[in-house]
Amino acid sequence: MTAGAAPERLHRPILRWYAGAARDLPWRRDDARPWGVFVSEVMLQQTPVARVLPVWQEWLRRWPAPADLAAEPPGEAVHAWGRLGYPRRALRLHAAAVAIVADHEGAVPSTEAELLTLPGVGTYTAAAVATFAFGERTTVVDTNVRRVLARVVEGREYAAPSPTRAELDVAAGLVPEHPASARTWSVAVMELGALVCTARAPRCEDCPVASLCAWRLAGRPAHDGPPRRGQAWEGTDRQLRGILLAALRDANSPVSRGTLEALSDNEIQRERCLDSLVADGLVEPLDGDRFALPGRRAG
Repeated sequence: MTAGAAPERLHRPILRWYAGAARDLPWRRDDARPWGVFVSEVMLQQTPVARVLPVWQEWLRRWPAPADLAAEPPGEAVHAWGRLGYPRRALRLHAAAVAIVADHEGAVPSTEAELLTLPGVGTYTAAAVATFAFGERTTVVDTNVRRVLARVVEGREYAAPSPTRAELDVAAGLVPEHPASARTWSVAVMELGALVCTARAPRCEDCPVASLCAWRLAGRPAHDGPPRRGQAWEGTDRQLRGILLAALRDANSPVSRGTLEALSDNEIQRERCLDSLVADGLVEPLDGDRFALPGRRAG
């Protein structure tokens, strides 16, 4: 398959595969509300579905509309985020909820252009919400989509480290013209990358477009680009930030510096991580050398 080949050759087998293989996820159902779709797209960034699902369900139970979240202090969003990782996403969701209430009468904006005006909303999230919540025909490109198209169309094992203009043009050229088909196509390619055309162990025998895949037809040549390194965790600032944040999240009242100091013997790293949490708005310093999640000072 080449970039110039007819898109229809991919549409039919992938859409047929998705009709039978799609996971039943609440944010994909016909009764999913735009706010639920919005929350899911933010939570799913760099986080597996299995971890997101229970947090998403609790989040929507507690805050079924943007106004419900906007009425809470941002620390409540960080607290409810739990251990999903990358907790700044919780603050971005809270800021977006405040903007939706202030500028859009409490309703999630329905177009990609409007969604891009919300704080913390980037190109992918705006396109995904516009497509999946409102049926706007646009181009949705995440890591899974990039990997599928790199293999099927370009014949490469992995996409480039960052999206290229040519890559985005290929993705846009494959989007069906009909908005409803475009919406299903976007989620179907994402699902194919998540379940079959995976990064480490692609199941080519189960792929609906294996006979068209340029990478498979070329003998699955190994990646020849920049080395792909997994993210380290043990001993990193990210791990320690998570430990400090968990202590504040689990506490019912502000936490003393001494309590936080007991969590790590590495003073330089500990202070660096605490300072960065404060700078990111995830932690609020209080009188008496105490700390809390922003706005959560009870007790």
